[in-house]
Amino acid sequence: MTESEGVVKYRLDYSPGELPPDTDLTALLRWFRRCREHGLIGQDPDRYEGLAYGNISCRAARGFVISGTQTGGRPALHLDDLAWVRDFDEAQNRLQAGGPARPSSEAMTHGQVYRVLPAVNAVIHAHSAAIWRNARQLELPVTSPAAAYGTPAMAAEVERLLATRTDCTAGVFAMGGHQDGVAAFAGDMDSAGELLLATLQRARRLEAGDRE
Repeated sequence: MTESEGVVKYRLDYSPGELPPDTDLTALLRWFRRCREHGLIGQDPDRYEGLAYGNISCRAARGFVISGTQTGGRPALHLDDLAWVRDFDEAQNRLQAGGPARPSSEAMTHGQVYRVLPAVNAVIHAHSAAIWRNARQLELPVTSPAAAYGTPAMAAEVERLLATRTDCTAGVFAMGGHQDGVAAFAGDMDSAGELLLATLQRARRLEAGDRE
């Protein structure tokens, strides 16, 4: 990789505070653990310069709640590991957030999914070499290789991929310019997580077939 994983590239207006009231975070915390079990979120000294990877979010009444920066290597998330993104402006490369933690480097990408797809309430940004390598065979949309993670260019690419599917309720796409990066989204966290695991199984079957 030419850039360090997990580096925040947007301008952050952050004020520590509470998480949004009346937002059920149970499924978010549960699926963080499940993604860790499958290596879709985590930390490995032999990958990405040893930095943590992956993040997870759910929509709130205003904005969304997302795992904090560099929390992917933790065995489990706690409420103090979460951030509340209230608003973002991709044109200005600026993000406004509160909560106990600072938001993940991919927060703007999550926000763009929520902005474009009003029926989506959960997003998981995972890392899977198998899905990423086989994205075309899996018929997944892929962002431009020129769009780096966590940038306005990536947010614009997400908008490009999804703008013609504004009634879409679930899907997976790969990030062409972000090694192993994929994102799953759905109307609820359980659906997003199950879709991600099903896509991983399909990718592994493809690779097993290539070895036969």
